[in-house]
Amino acid sequence: MSTTPSSPAPAGHAAAPAGHAAAPAGHGAAFTATASVPTAAMDRPQPVVLENRHVRLEPLGAQHVDGLRAVVADGEIWRIPYAPHVPAPEQVADRVAAQCASDEAGSTVSWAVLERDSGQVIGHTTFLNISLRDRRLELGSTYMAGSTHGTGLNAATKLALLTHAFEDLGCLGVEFRVHHLNITSRRAVERLGAQQDGILRAHRIMPDGTIRHTVVYSILAEEWTGVKASLEHRLRR
Repeated sequence: MSTTPSSPAPAGHAAAPAGHAAAPAGHGAAFTATASVPTAAMDRPQPVVLENRHVRLEPLGAQHVDGLRAVVADGEIWRIPYAPHVPAPEQVADRVAAQCASDEAGSTVSWAVLERDSGQVIGHTTFLNISLRDRRLELGSTYMAGSTHGTGLNAATKLALLTHAFEDLGCLGVEFRVHHLNITSRRAVERLGAQQDGILRAHRIMPDGTIRHTVVYSILAEEWTGVKASLEHRLRR
């Protein structure tokens, strides 16, 4: 690779270290060079099976409709007013068909979540807002059967998805977006080790006419080792 010789640094100014851009004029010590990151786009996520000791994630398909009907009926989670992504039992088939169409178009990748030992369908989850160029995606549209709440199966699901995102796909960041009133989901995301990036105020008008403020969280690649260790520790208890 050819390089262009640099001019000597002006008197009173330190030269930039090799491989790093010099600080813009007027920024001085307040400017911090960005760490080296991959510049190539990541590969598009594919509908692959993901699993660990607790859960098996299968690419979403029509064969999961009956199981997901039972999931949304378990605890009547579809009645939660701030979770419109959870379909009523009679809406499951149409929602699965629409989600599969989105997956086939390459916009999303969705999975049915199964308890590994029993093979029972216990939930649904999706990679969405995928930015190949920025090596980033959102993990969302997740819902789990009411009887699984507090059992660690959601944490096991997130462990499988985050491992795939960071270790297989090479993501730089994984994002979570949560309704401001969904305190249970917000606390669950925080327990993963995700950091709150901010709140998009008056972000969406909900189907019932109320206003949603969206709380945005993320986990970065350099945080993944610690987050993974914490999740694995939780699942060993």
